[in-house]
Amino acid sequence: MKRSATAHWIGSGTAGLGQLTTPSNVLKQAQYSYLTRFANGVGTNPEELVAAAHAGCFSMKLAFNLQALGVVPTFINTQCEVVLENGTIISSHLRVEAVVPDLSLQQFEELVADARQNCPVSKLLTISTTSEALLK
Repeated sequence: MKRSATAHWIGSGTAGLGQLTTPSNVLKQAQYSYLTRFANGVGTNPEELVAAAHAGCFSMKLAFNLQALGVVPTFINTQCEVVLENGTIISSHLRVEAVVPDLSLQQFEELVADARQNCPVSKLLTISTTSEALLK
């Protein structure tokens, strides 16, 4: 399985504007810019998207962990806070609340720890990256 997204940027880093698009059209020319990243402009930013991906991936992995025990959650709510400091993402913090019938706190904490370590986005945040460059 492969997934993709496209970023289109015009202009300088501080005055330019970008658009993000995904083949599913969930993001269709979604605006991002210096202001949306470092101030309070209208649009999204890479760190917000990483946080959304991490929260969503973690919640799904936790649901699969619960399913493996034969337990179905009433709901799982996960908030993710990504911290960008000095040009580097230095942390991603997950805060999860769930209602899960017939599950002890200890079981829940163990399943949360497993989901945190094993969801694909958690693993992504520790890998090396590659790139290729085409100049036209």
